[in-house]
Amino acid sequence: MRSNPLSLAISPCPNDTFMFDAIVNRRIDLDGFDVEVAYLDIEQLNAAAMEHKYDITKCSTAILRAVGDRYALLDSGSALGRGNGPLLVRRKGETSPLKRIAVPGEHTTANRLVGRLFPDIVERVPMLFSEIAAAVEHGDFDGGVLIHEGRFVYHKRNLELVADLGLEWEARMGLPLPLGSIIASRELDEETRLRFERLLRRSIEYAFENPMASRAFIKEHAQELEDEVIERHIALFVNDYSLALGDEGSRAVEALLE
Repeated sequence: MRSNPLSLAISPCPNDTFMFDAIVNRRIDLDGFDVEVAYLDIEQLNAAAMEHKYDITKCSTAILRAVGDRYALLDSGSALGRGNGPLLVRRKGETSPLKRIAVPGEHTTANRLVGRLFPDIVERVPMLFSEIAAAVEHGDFDGGVLIHEGRFVYHKRNLELVADLGLEWEARMGLPLPLGSIIASRELDEETRLRFERLLRRSIEYAFENPMASRAFIKEHAQELEDEVIERHIALFVNDYSLALGDEGSRAVEALLE
């Protein structure tokens, strides 16, 4: 494990690049930190967390228990909110029961949600999130779970919504849905973890105050480049819970992990 510079891993999706832009591109004082950044798909991030590969990393909230002995959850940086859940979709006009679906990784929060909310779906096949919509449209699966930008553009394909997993969660639990978290290695001392947590909060505050400053950086890494899609993505996943989980956010995380 390296601590100087800090190794950081995030997804290339607009919510992460929006939140971390001021750090990566040094738009704010980094409080002495030097950061090396890697951009990985969410399931790659989960695997890296389980291998304890990075000092600071994004991961699916669903794996926090599995990595809790090596990583501590940061209060800043979470993707958590209402109306922001993964979408379960299928080909338009299909009516047969969903038995085999594509999910964006075995260890993702999306996969955990399907297992809890739709236990009758017996086969869930992990694949790269950006390939799921096309695979379902081509008939390779009965359905699929869309995350990130895919949830905003599926209607352009021959697909229809089966269920919004976030709304299903909220109806049952009465809590916002925790999707992704930022965690820091326990090999870093507590003061370093807290300093980075404060730095990330300042980075998110800067992003809110200067929303267009990160746009070129976001587009450099995004799957979908339309400004409207990027703005909807950020609005859905970056909010007050990203600044600080608070009591309700913490309760939502615990509920997901039960």
